[in-house]
Amino acid sequence: MAAHGAPDPLQPNTSPTVALLDIGVLVFREGLECILVLAAITASMTGKKLTHRRPVFGGAFSAFIATLVTWFIAVQIVESLGENMRALDLQAATGLLAVVVLLVIMNWFFHKIYWGGWIRAHNRRRKSLFEGTNGHVTARLWWGLVLLGFTSLYREGFEVVLFLQSYRLRLGGEVVLKGALLGLALTGIIAVLTFVLQQRLPYRKMLITTGVLLGVVLLVMVGEQAQEMQLAHWISRTEIPALVNIIPAWAGMWFAVFPTYETLIAQGIATLLVVGSYYGAKKFGDGTPVADEPAEEAKIEARSALSRELEPVS
Repeated sequence: MAAHGAPDPLQPNTSPTVALLDIGVLVFREGLECILVLAAITASMTGKKLTHRRPVFGGAFSAFIATLVTWFIAVQIVESLGENMRALDLQAATGLLAVVVLLVIMNWFFHKIYWGGWIRAHNRRRKSLFEGTNGHVTARLWWGLVLLGFTSLYREGFEVVLFLQSYRLRLGGEVVLKGALLGLALTGIIAVLTFVLQQRLPYRKMLITTGVLLGVVLLVMVGEQAQEMQLAHWISRTEIPALVNIIPAWAGMWFAVFPTYETLIAQGIATLLVVGSYYGAKKFGDGTPVADEPAEEAKIEARSALSRELEPVS
């Protein structure tokens, strides 16, 4: 309030709160997705099969370590690129990559098809591993379950690593660390409630809520990316005279809303893309599933796998 708007988070001695919250929301959302997949895989592992959860969670822990290793590798690659590129060009390039990754993470294009296909693929793999084992833990079964847990988490971790490179370049590793720790703390709470206390949580509603928040993050990132491309002279900068005195400075600092045609058009296209693909997925996502799997079998398999863990959503 004293600054008549949000202070510039890039200035010294100020907290880049927006970036921290963006990172926290992203990591939390990816954590929810990982928990959802792991819950579907382990839903039938009860009673005597409870020990089968250990290699799954062991694989997930290995994926977390692999994600950390991937982070340091990505940092080295970006830093080596920085030696041969201008700082503005590198920020624009990594920002563009982050926008693409965020679009993939939101999964609006695949919505229902994505969720059904991704979970069914893991459950088909789990069923094939148990065939012919008679409940005995063979080497093939053990390593197969480890791989299931590993792929469930590492896919999300790899996406997050790519996304966070843009923030690390602009604001440094401390902000990224704080935001990631916030998201991991929230994810840890959900994991304890799910796998330790066996609580039934409204995962779908939570994913939808965080998906809406990610939509806001996407618009902010698109606006920032367009501005960075302007600063790097990748695209032109054309101000809108009627909006120069209307849009306050804090709108640019917090929501990346700038009075230029290029930034507003980019954000408009992003909005149309997200909203249009979402309704497109609702329209076409209820059609026939993948050709090699009957519709009823797919529905029954997905419902039975999730019934123990997921709260039904109308």
